[in-house]
Amino acid sequence: MTSLTEIFGRIIGDEFVGYKVAEYLRENPHAKASDLCKFNKVGIATATTLLMVMESSAEYLAGTKELCITDPDTIATRLAWLKWEEQENLVVMTLDSANHVIDTHVVTKGLINQTPFHPREVLRHAIRDNAVSIVLAHNHPSGSTEPSPEDISITRVLAAACKIMQIAFLDHVIISKSGYYSICRNYPEIFEMTLAKH
Repeated sequence: MTSLTEIFGRIIGDEFVGYKVAEYLRENPHAKASDLCKFNKVGIATATTLLMVMESSAEYLAGTKELCITDPDTIATRLAWLKWEEQENLVVMTLDSANHVIDTHVVTKGLINQTPFHPREVLRHAIRDNAVSIVLAHNHPSGSTEPSPEDISITRVLAAACKIMQIAFLDHVIISKSGYYSICRNYPEIFEMTLAKH
């Protein structure tokens, strides 16, 4: 199998720089594109490509084994591709009784900073997948991870709908290029059940 070092070298056009960048990312897994621009021959476009390759590799490896969602970190890792989307995407992950991912569905794809939806659009996927629980996630193209009042309101509405349908709603995670935000971690009172208690 081709190593990331070799792939980076081909993208950059210099094997030695590819090696140095790969080593840097091993020691700094949360590095941003701007951090990689300090390397010779690495501009912002190349740096962004390198990070996308890195995250795609992690997503591929996660997909080769049964992934168990244990905390917001695993959600953010699984859905890291969202941070590069230029429009806001709303995604639902359906889970079985052991918190293994059944499937991931894009519910809506909206404008630059909004994606309207109805709870039934989320629950439809959960019912079709025979899911025991769900996790909701969306991205903020602006780069902010802070939830808007609408984000909190939508979370409350979906939590109420899930309670009626007896489908556990475990978290709503906001993902951006600057990181992620777990609404369950910060507003636990909205959720009837959390990952820690599932």
